[in-house]
Amino acid sequence: MTSVQGVDQAFWYILGISIVLLFGITAVMVYFVIKYRRSKNPVPSDIRDNYKLEIFWTVIPTLIALSMFYIGWTSYLGLRTVPEDALEVLVEAQMFSWLFIYENDKESENELVVPKGRAIKLNITSVDVVHSFYLPAFRVKVDAVKGMPTYAWFFADEVGEFDIQCTEYCGTDHSAMVGRLRIVPQEEYEAWLEESD
Repeated sequence: MTSVQGVDQAFWYILGISIVLLFGITAVMVYFVIKYRRSKNPVPSDIRDNYKLEIFWTVIPTLIALSMFYIGWTSYLGLRTVPEDALEVLVEAQMFSWLFIYENDKESENELVVPKGRAIKLNITSVDVVHSFYLPAFRVKVDAVKGMPTYAWFFADEVGEFDIQCTEYCGTDHSAMVGRLRIVPQEEYEAWLEESD
């Protein structure tokens, strides 16, 4: 399972549980309002010391919360566990652009070019203020902080162009701090890597 699938799975699982709980709790609440209204039930029932109910409404929510934690945790591990053969690219954030530095010291600004069919590890840092590298198509979002290098990775599984954005307000031209990811066939990537700037 790719990291994108893991994030999507966690999202849909938590959303599904939330929808079921929303409608379930609402239905039970409406049922109780009708069944136990004052005209039909003038003396309220006392449910104190009902251990079966207390166990039920303690254990079930705990199991639901633990299952959501498990799905989220496995998704997080997928985002942080980089394949050993990943292609590494240094990402430097600066006001107001992204600088990408490749294995042969080639640099590109606001355009990340990678080969199709490879895991890509992004070693991310900032040269000035706090930025946030966001690659929505691959569910990658990592803060870029000066003096605090971090990383993210994704699998370049299809040829195409994808948006890169900064999602941390970093100054007056923050909205212009955009870039693009270009995934190309391996041969095209190798030719591009050898081109002089």
